[in-house]
Amino acid sequence: MTASVPAQFRFDIAARSSAGTGHGLRLENQDNFLLINEQGHATFLMGEAQQQRRIEGWPAGHARVAVLDGMGGHGHGREAAEAVVAGLLAMPPCASLSQLSRLLDALHANLQEHFAGADAPAKRPGTTLTLLELHPDQPAMLYHVGDSRLYRITPTQVAPLTVDHVPATAFAMAGVLGEQEWWQQVHAEHRSQISQAFVLGNAFVNPALLGNALVELGPHNLPPYLSHLPDRRALTLDDDALYLLASDGFWACAEPYGWVAGWPALLGGRGCARATVDALFNEIAQRPPHNLHPDNLTAIVVRRASRVLPSGEETALPTHNINQ
Repeated sequence: MTASVPAQFRFDIAARSSAGTGHGLRLENQDNFLLINEQGHATFLMGEAQQQRRIEGWPAGHARVAVLDGMGGHGHGREAAEAVVAGLLAMPPCASLSQLSRLLDALHANLQEHFAGADAPAKRPGTTLTLLELHPDQPAMLYHVGDSRLYRITPTQVAPLTVDHVPATAFAMAGVLGEQEWWQQVHAEHRSQISQAFVLGNAFVNPALLGNALVELGPHNLPPYLSHLPDRRALTLDDDALYLLASDGFWACAEPYGWVAGWPALLGGRGCARATVDALFNEIAQRPPHNLHPDNLTAIVVRRASRVLPSGEETALPTHNINQ
């Protein structure tokens, strides 16, 4: 038997987060995520525990998803990610990219002030933020800071849709690295340095002095081979692809690209988002890539909802899956 998917559910979305797996298990999960579905039901982590909330007045058909990776090296990474999630929960649904950017830039500045108070940590904390705003009547809107990533995955191809905010990108912007060298350092190797994070600020302008503002990367400052991947842009989500937002624990290994290149075969089928995100976590737990570095793991899978699904699967569309 088949069951029709309600027309109001345009997206099939699932999220999952954990402190790690096997030898990659960490004592604290400093990652976080936010999933506000098309009915206004929000799911996120607070104190490493799953929380749910109904967002009053949230417009039907609008969704928001975000992955965050708190910077443990600066301390208070979990708290920084939680503070950003709290800000995202309070932020109204956005109808334009300019509105989304303005509100998120203001949240960044406000949280810098918050973490500069009398009880502030010695080092300003930070977190990555890779976010998709899913408006019912227009393309998705992307806002990206840090080195978490958004991938487009089909049964035959995996392609990153974001540029990591790392020293290699700064060198590429300065003309020091060509395309092959940049790709080797960012996608074929694992490095733990970052050049920009939400709340923390940027080291793009002056690597020796942390700047407060966020530097938006785009055609005006990226080299030609990266200029098609600006941090903030409209993004049409294709029916034949799934979109994976993930923290860097998933490719923190000796040969990242060899591992990621296997994702189309693993994830690119027409299964529901819940089964897809579970498959990713099961694979890294049971068959981890060589020399997997201990790190937190967080992923959100977004795909356009099929109009007809096997009976019983339709409940996967408005809900989400979180394991810690």
